[in-house]
Amino acid sequence: MADEADRRKLDRLEEVLRELRTVVVAFSGGADSALLAWVASKVLGRENALCLTAVSASLASWELEDVRRLADDWDLAWRPVETGELSDPQYVANGPDRCFHCKSHLMEALVPVARQQGAVVVLGVNTDDLKEHRPGQDAAKLQGARFPLVDAGLDKAAVRSLSSEIGLRTWDKPAAACLASRIPAGTAVTSETLSRVSRAEAGLRQLGFAQVRVRHYGDVARVELDTGALGRALEMRSDVVAAVKRAGYRWVTLDLEGFRSGNLDPFNSRHPRPPAHRAL
Repeated sequence: MADEADRRKLDRLEEVLRELRTVVVAFSGGADSALLAWVASKVLGRENALCLTAVSASLASWELEDVRRLADDWDLAWRPVETGELSDPQYVANGPDRCFHCKSHLMEALVPVARQQGAVVVLGVNTDDLKEHRPGQDAAKLQGARFPLVDAGLDKAAVRSLSSEIGLRTWDKPAAACLASRIPAGTAVTSETLSRVSRAEAGLRQLGFAQVRVRHYGDVARVELDTGALGRALEMRSDVVAAVKRAGYRWVTLDLEGFRSGNLDPFNSRHPRPPAHRAL
């Protein structure tokens, strides 16, 4: 349950949104953007809180479907918008600043809509995000985006506790990231590679694994799961291998360190050791 300090931060979030008056929410469906979208719609009314979801090959199909369900369940003013990052050579090159170019294309899609509405673009960035290498945040700020969760002092734990108290089913939603985050820096991001990663992860999700990352190394797939699911993966090794190979991979490895968010980020120092693999 949220404590009194978190509830005061929620009050502050409502104040920040009232000051903005009309917003366009970048709505990915994760815990952060979900809380922001729900509160904005509650405080400003759906006519003043338009929620937009960027759609491209880097968005997993199950994430888009979940966003649709959330929008329906919460009666949000919502629609998808297409983004064109895959037409950008700087994004495709997949350098350390890939997220900067990705977020730039998101803002190029959202800002014109916001201008028509007389609105401000808001993103679900929390205070914990400020501690990490997130070049996309710089791109968003350069084009005028605001981070109301940060303005209210909300970290990830507060977002989850408040979402749980409110009754939002996203309160414990596993961390998600675009499919391009599965591709090591320097390896080109293509629609074919993104599709292969998506199909492999979809196959593993169908086997009952909720927290999944398939890291792409050409013909090799490095599978990350929650450490508590590693034993079951080994017990189901034939099914796991089949699911990943159906997506087009030749070899399947299981990372014994388990799921770690952002471990392909070249600026991430939280996991300095090379990953441990176990062939399936």
